[in-house]
Amino acid sequence: MSGTGRGDALRARYGAETTLDIAWNEVIAGLLAHRTVRAFRPAPLPDGTLEALVAAAQSAPSSSNLQTWSVVAVEDPAAKRRLSEVARGQRHVVEAPLVLVWLADLSRLGALGRDRDAPTEGLDYLEMLMVGVVDAALAAQNATVALESLGLGSVYIGALRNDPEAVADLLGLPPNVLAVFGHCVGWPDPERPAAVKPRLPQEVVLHRGRYDPALASGPIAAYDAAMVGFQAGQRMPEVGWSGAALERVRGPGSLSGRDRLRGILERRGFGLK
Repeated sequence: MSGTGRGDALRARYGAETTLDIAWNEVIAGLLAHRTVRAFRPAPLPDGTLEALVAAAQSAPSSSNLQTWSVVAVEDPAAKRRLSEVARGQRHVVEAPLVLVWLADLSRLGALGRDRDAPTEGLDYLEMLMVGVVDAALAAQNATVALESLGLGSVYIGALRNDPEAVADLLGLPPNVLAVFGHCVGWPDPERPAAVKPRLPQEVVLHRGRYDPALASGPIAAYDAAMVGFQAGQRMPEVGWSGAALERVRGPGSLSGRDRLRGILERRGFGLK
């Protein structure tokens, strides 16, 4: 990609002109071009696509090679409608031809231990749930990179954690398995195009040597302005970033039912010691 193309990609990613001079190749260009797609054409995915995405996902790193994740591929319209209800009616969950539900899965190791008459008390600790969540996230992001290389688009659906028990019932999840998030996959609808969403400036998130707790108010204000521009272009409420982010963490009432997650995890069999 030319220097002009690189500048365009950085401008889109940060929502403003930037003086960053970064190393560049097609992989980095593809990553910077990532956009969240919430509008899909009804066309099915080509044969072999799902399997390719899972192969890419399985190529992600896994802590101690425990591979504490699984994924459920949902294509049935009725099941997608039920998942959409859990996600408070997000229509793209119904529109997308494929919804992947990525799981933190400790049940497989528990079953292996029972089969081999081996102790698995380590599964009862919070650390192992964290391993499962991280493994699932890394696997899903590998799948995202793969699907975008095929011309597909996707959006993650964290709202499945609004009611993990309903999702578990729908998908037949055993104890010690948690739906971490959903993942809508399909062909982007060109009639409803998605833009690259700006991110915080690097000086806000990049710390060199030691964490700097100083609030970078100037760059955050500039980012708020960039987000308002993005929201206007996507016909979204023009609220910026700071206000929306602070509203999201205001209190338990702003967590869409996910303030109950600890109790749900305990009922689902997770030890959390």
